[in-house]
Amino acid sequence: MSLRQRPPPTPSPPPPSRSGRPDGGEEEEVYNIIPVHNLLADHPSLNFPEVRAAAAAAAAAALRSVGDLRRPPFATWRPHHDLLDWLALFFGFQADSVRNQREHLVLHLANLHMQLSPPPDNTDSLDPDVVRRFRKKLLKNYSKWCAYLGKKSNVWISDRRPSAPDPRRELLYVSLYLLIWGEAANLRFMPECICYIFHNMAMELNKILEDYIDEATGQPVLPSFSGENAFLNMVVKPIYETVKAEVEGSKNGTAPHRAWRNYDDINEYFWSKRCFEKLKWPLDGGSNFFVTSARRDLVGKTGFVEQRSFWNLFRSFDRLWVMLALFLQAAIIVAWEGKEYPWQALESRDVQVRVLTVFITWSGMRFLQSLLDIGMQYRLVSRETMGLGVRMVLKSIAAAVWIIVFGQLRLRFQFFASAIQFNLMPEEKNTRGNLKSKLNDAIHRLKLRYGLGRPFKKLESNQVEARKFALIWNEIISIFREEDIVSDHEVELLELPPNTWNVRVVRWPCFLLCNELLLALGQAKELVVSPDKWLWYKVCKNEFRRCAVIETYDSVKHLLLKIIKVNSEEHSIMAVLFQEIDHSIEIKNFTKSFKTTALPQIHSNLIKLVELLIKPKKDLSKVVNTLQALYEIAIRDFLKEKRTPEQLEADGLASSGLLFENAVILPEPDDEKFYRQVRRLHTILTSRDSMHDIPVNLEARRRIAFFSNSLFMNMPHAPQVEKMMAFSVLTPYYNEEVVFSREQLRTENEDGISILYYLQTIYDDEWKNFMERMRREGMVKDDEIWTTKLRDLRLWASYRGQTLGRTVRGMMYYHRALKMLVFLDSASETDVREGSVEHGSTRRDGTLDSFGSGSSPSSKSLSRASSSVSTLFKGHEDGTAMMKFTYVVACQIYGAQKAKKDPHADEILNLMKNNEALRVAYVDEVSTKRDEKEYYSVLVKYDQKLQKEVEIYRVKLPGPVKLGEGKPENQNHALIFTRGDAVQTIDMNQDNYFEEALKMRNLLEEYRAFYGIRKPTILGVREHIFTGLVSSLAWFMSAQETSFVTLGQRVLANPLKIRMHYGHPDVFDRFWFLSRGGISKASRVINISEDIFAGFNCTLRGGNVTHHEYIQVGKGRDVGLNQVSMFEAKVASGNGEQVLSRDVYRLGHRLDFFRMLSFFYTTVGFFFNTMLVILTVYTFLWGRLYLVLSGVEAAATSSDNRALGTILNQQLIIQLGLFTALPMIVENSLELGFLQALWDFITMQLQLSSVFYTFSMGTRTHFFGRTILHGGAKYRATGRGFVVQHKSFAENYRLYARSHFVKAIELGLILTVYATDSPIAKDTLVYITLTITSWFLVMSWIMAPFVFNPSGFVWLKTVYDFDDFMNWIWYRGGVFAKAEQSWERWWYEEQDHFRTTGFWGKIFEIILDLRFFFFQYGIVYQIGIAAGSTSIAVYLLSWIFVFVAFGVYWVISYAQDKYAAKYHIYYRLVQFLVIILVILLTIALLEFTKFKFMDIFTSLLAFIPTGWGIILIAQVLRPFLRRTKLWDGVVSVARMYDIMFGVIVMAPVACLSLMPGCQSMQTRILFNEAFSRGLLLQIVTGKKSKVDS
Repeated sequence: MSLRQRPPPTPSPPPPSRSGRPDGGEEEEVYNIIPVHNLLADHPSLNFPEVRAAAAAAAAAALRSVGDLRRPPFATWRPHHDLLDWLALFFGFQADSVRNQREHLVLHLANLHMQLSPPPDNTDSLDPDVVRRFRKKLLKNYSKWCAYLGKKSNVWISDRRPSAPDPRRELLYVSLYLLIWGEAANLRFMPECICYIFHNMAMELNKILEDYIDEATGQPVLPSFSGENAFLNMVVKPIYETVKAEVEGSKNGTAPHRAWRNYDDINEYFWSKRCFEKLKWPLDGGSNFFVTSARRDLVGKTGFVEQRSFWNLFRSFDRLWVMLALFLQAAIIVAWEGKEYPWQALESRDVQVRVLTVFITWSGMRFLQSLLDIGMQYRLVSRETMGLGVRMVLKSIAAAVWIIVFGQLRLRFQFFASAIQFNLMPEEKNTRGNLKSKLNDAIHRLKLRYGLGRPFKKLESNQVEARKFALIWNEIISIFREEDIVSDHEVELLELPPNTWNVRVVRWPCFLLCNELLLALGQAKELVVSPDKWLWYKVCKNEFRRCAVIETYDSVKHLLLKIIKVNSEEHSIMAVLFQEIDHSIEIKNFTKSFKTTALPQIHSNLIKLVELLIKPKKDLSKVVNTLQALYEIAIRDFLKEKRTPEQLEADGLASSGLLFENAVILPEPDDEKFYRQVRRLHTILTSRDSMHDIPVNLEARRRIAFFSNSLFMNMPHAPQVEKMMAFSVLTPYYNEEVVFSREQLRTENEDGISILYYLQTIYDDEWKNFMERMRREGMVKDDEIWTTKLRDLRLWASYRGQTLGRTVRGMMYYHRALKMLVFLDSASETDVREGSVEHGSTRRDGTLDSFGSGSSPSSKSLSRASSSVSTLFKGHEDGTAMMKFTYVVACQIYGAQKAKKDPHADEILNLMKNNEALRVAYVDEVSTKRDEKEYYSVLVKYDQKLQKEVEIYRVKLPGPVKLGEGKPENQNHALIFTRGDAVQTIDMNQDNYFEEALKMRNLLEEYRAFYGIRKPTILGVREHIFTGLVSSLAWFMSAQETSFVTLGQRVLANPLKIRMHYGHPDVFDRFWFLSRGGISKASRVINISEDIFAGFNCTLRGGNVTHHEYIQVGKGRDVGLNQVSMFEAKVASGNGEQVLSRDVYRLGHRLDFFRMLSFFYTTVGFFFNTMLVILTVYTFLWGRLYLVLSGVEAAATSSDNRALGTILNQQLIIQLGLFTALPMIVENSLELGFLQALWDFITMQLQLSSVFYTFSMGTRTHFFGRTILHGGAKYRATGRGFVVQHKSFAENYRLYARSHFVKAIELGLILTVYATDSPIAKDTLVYITLTITSWFLVMSWIMAPFVFNPSGFVWLKTVYDFDDFMNWIWYRGGVFAKAEQSWERWWYEEQDHFRTTGFWGKIFEIILDLRFFFFQYGIVYQIGIAAGSTSIAVYLLSWIFVFVAFGVYWVISYAQDKYAAKYHIYYRLVQFLVIILVILLTIALLEFTKFKFMDIFTSLLAFIPTGWGIILIAQVLRPFLRRTKLWDGVVSVARMYDIMFGVIVMAPVACLSLMPGCQSMQTRILFNEAFSRGLLLQIVTGKKSKVDS
């Protein structure tokens, strides 16, 4: 190109720098994870030669090859510049984007280099194969794109023929792609657009590297653009502005999808060669690609047109419907013959011929498919795509030809340490991978799982494995204590104490040794004459019994020798006694030397001794007496051989004086290590019953059980942390709660229930543990919880809600677990041995014992860190963990929150302050001088040295981030700051557990294994719903969700191979998705369920999705009916939009037949089938109504209709949720046992789960059907708060009037008419059989919002609710009134979907509304005035009543408007005249016709539905009617109908409110038993049973 076309040269930007000081002074540059700019910095990560090698490759390579690389002509080359600076100066990339990608590249290459096995000979230089493999993976999608378009790749490196490695060129291509991706902003959703940009920029890079000469200037070739921010302004911004203009043209997503281009349309423009012909390079601003207005040369939709129609279900899954249609046709043909067996019918030639007509049907359905393609996709055809139009026509012709042609013709704890060693600890030698090692692994895993033998040597206390296991196990229990799910006493029962007192065996947790010593004593008493060998054999049959016996003996021995003065005579006597015992055991002569019958006496005296030692006040005289008693028993009763006092004195076992009187010396009270062991000994000596209820907390039990069971599942072996894959966690956050404030905890609702009281009651045991911990940490009075311990209180409450604080704590367990694993990987045997002793001696020294002994003053000042394994670290652990793990929270509006001094910003800053690995990304909006705004993606952290928040990177954006759906846009802007091979997507309502974090490196190894023919690209992870115990609704949701995330996804992944991405916490192959559009899609409305589209995209692009159940992440769900319903509405609407999407269409056509079936029935098909169930109820009831009112039923009535009733009520199985509950029962049976699963199911039924599931079906049906027909899908913020507040009737009516209440009243009316007019209904049993399920559906839809509403049946609240409802109905409001304030505003908002629907949507809606006229048509013939006539004139004349009724209403309304204010007497006169006229007319009809008085009420059943039908049709025709005077009448009549509906719904609620006992029963149903008791106590007495808040 000519130099004149180039923008003027700009001065070189200064070297990138970020100073911790505001003035940018002489201070060290701020870095993110590692200081790449300074390889000599004192940072733990830079101790690795691999990091230095990668940094050198990126920074020093350019320095080594300055002569080879041409320097940028318009910028000053500086000594510190590297390859990325070289690219930035040539192509105009931003300085901070360069810094970001430099660290990104260095860190990833370093991690890849560390993973090399075997390690390279020279660790100080980067292995060329590392860069090559990374380049091939990163640019694989680009290579496929080039091959698809028939374009030659501009990566001028051969992958086929061997050539000398050129790491510099490899790095340049990789760096160029990452720099393009890092600044692409919203363009990252369009991977092929990025391929197009890279393709052209790579060619310019090649020309620079190869020293091409510009023919126009005779100078060396230069890029098409350069200068400051040139890439952003010249490439990204024009395409971004096009996307933005399209979004603005969509009218916030309300315009039909076919009328504007979304992200997919613009991306698919680059799927054809016309992008090279029309768009060109540099980008041609005159190209029709940039045209967004309605011009003839508009590009329009590309690749697919989303048309709103139910026909999409047929188009996308045509093979399914063809199969069903052909099977039905063939079955009818065969069954029509009336033979006993089908094959008998097929013997007939005529039947064979008729069966062959299925091919004609197949041809006809193919022809219909082709016509639908033309009708829905014709907008794709333009002058540039005429070939596509020809293809559609030929497809139809071919299908028509086929019509013509065919017209013719699915634990054991002692192995737990071994399982941890086998799965979580890496092997010293890397021998895995060959067939022999795989076979050995399989054998070892079978032995572990089924307890067959001992695959590892017995873990005794002197082995390193036992010590490592103890460190891991104790750290898990320590974190349980931090989380307050176990008490101090339970910690002592659960922990594995260090090897002290010279105990020779593994010191298993006390709860495993319970009762074992007593059982061993019983065996010794029974086998009194047996030899040593047999007695010991019987004891050793139980591993825990053997350990309990040995530990007790060693502990007693050490204890007695410890409390007796060392140089005393008594000390030597005890030493000799134990020597004799040891000798007899050694020569297997114990039972011959000692009487085992004396052991119970010794046991009881030992218990007395230990209890005296652990009392707060020690009584030395009693200790002496007990020791003397023990001595007497040992000498007189224990020894078999009777010895004289002289013999005892000679043997060193006796003395002439009184023993122990002056020989006992007890340790000081602050010797916590000693007394801790005494308490453990006491527990072993005294425990008689099983400790199956330890720990008491159900969550702690569940976590221990899952962790231990998961270690016996199939999982990859753990590599060393240095060799594991690096990963990031990304959490999108908007404005939800971070940490609960004091006011939030104390504020009470109308029932006097505060959040704190709610949590104290629900988590009663955890509250006690928390208060115990606070007292141990220095709290004296309970009131201090609101002063000095307020922060701890707020955190305790927040960790039990769905807050960002909880999520961050959980995810930071990854960092904590990695640091511990790094220590265990590198620790020597000496480190572990000494560390375990030190670890045991420093952990929770201030723990209170169960006898209430006081703690020492020093113990109260112990910090949390004293209970952590971190006291053993050597210093390098943090650096390694930082290299392997990054946590980014995308707090989109954090900058605005800081500017407004929002408390949320302060809490986020506190999170960064307390979590070193946490990074916060946000969008900063900066106003410029010209009243314009600039937008930046900013990454910040808290600098521990500077003690303040510092900015790391600031990357300028082309404009506002949010062009599509908010959550994926938020994720996308922060994705550039993530690191590693994988990224785990975590929502803000999720949690994590330390013990599960230990298995993350195992999970990441799944990426190296083949599942089928491909390696995984998404690793599905199991979820645990932690909100399941909050209320019955939460339990129902939890049970439903658990069965889906376990059994459901297990089967979807294998064998069906159709698992998608159903939301978080799946783990993505980061670089695979980085080059293929990211981890979600963001187009407005169509991608409202953004998560699942990542799974669709993955499958369509050849990825592989797997599911793994040995690791789990916590997740919160909605816990109130309104929240649940809004969530269901969002999901159902999202599925309605999925039906229209190109992804579903392509999957429906490209999957094999059986995977297509699985895909349909597990995505949109599930919602479609749910809708069919409800439509079946409608069809059945309307059909029966027609039969009754037409007289057909009376004529066809048979003597017995019970068989018909049984058939028609098969829907009960699905409607009650029995069918959908089956997977839940199966999964619970596997995990909890069949009896527990059955009990849970019965309990759920008693808590009215069937009412909830039936109600949910109505929610799904309403929103799924309405979205397909009319659109209007939108994001619904459900809120994640606690449901302790009563929802008003008006609020429930607003939410459920159209989706449930009106439909239930309609069905109830049909059932009522049927009951009065049907001859069959005269038989009560038959009527109940026919209609019980329908009545259950009606009552569920009406009553569920009140059954599951706190205080739903309190009479006083019911009265207040009705008053509030009437105030809402009649409140006119103003322009700014909200739907919560005014009925009229709500009524208009309920019609919003008609603004997005098309012509056929309106026609279909009118046709559906005509069903209400049928009431009038059928009933008018039943009233007496019809005199039995069946003439159509009767129906037509009945419309006179409709017009008269509307006329009367119009007259009264007109009089009210004109006279009510000033001439009130006139208004009353009009009313009087109308009443008189109606009375006279009624009398006349009664006198002169066959009109009956009951006909008045019968006719209401006819004309009220007609009026409702007219109102519904008027809503569809609102654009035409609103300009007429009729519209005000429509609004007034609609208000009266809503009042009537409200009264009908309120009636059963009022009746139940009057009945005694309903409120307490409803509270028990809604909440768990503990909270029910507390809530009832609060309502009845007005007093709280907890700490007053």
